Amino acid sequence: MPVHPADFTRTMSRVPGPVTVATTVDASGKHWGFTGNSFTSLSLDPQLILICLDKGASTHAAFTSADQFLINILAHEQADVALRFAKSGIDRFQAGDMVPCELGLPGLPEASARIACSTHGILNGGDHSILVGRVEETYTGTAIPLVYSDRVFGRPGVST
Repeated sequence: MPVHPADFTRTMSRVPGPVTVATTVDASGKHWGFTGNSFTSLSLDPQLILICLDKGASTHAAFTSADQFLINILAHEQADVALRFAKSGIDRFQAGDMVPCELGLPGLPEASARIACSTHGILNGGDHSILVGRVEETYTGTAIPLVYSDRVFGRPGVST
């Protein structure tokens, strides 16, 4: 008998995860972005990462057709950015805090880290697409990263 979706969601909320904002630019120059915490490294040779995106998301078509995307690993002071990029129906870029970064993609200068990727593949993951990126450029800052666990933002070892 399958686990009830609410039980599965509650259980998975106990798994701490990084908080990222993925960004891309479509062929018309429009910026797209979403908050994601289903993000991890995949392979060292070749250097690959993955991030998962809900197939029903307004950003899905832009990311699944993009040649490149950027993962912004948020700093612990950037929970407001995570919440903004998780909202639907707003201009997520209106705050003006995203600037051209690696590969010219929109990024946060104060992010804990950034990983610029070319799209390596799109895999089916049930109700999500798994975006696999080949790492092209990286940036590592000094800020402590933001994590998400038990439906609360925090930083490694410290809740906020």
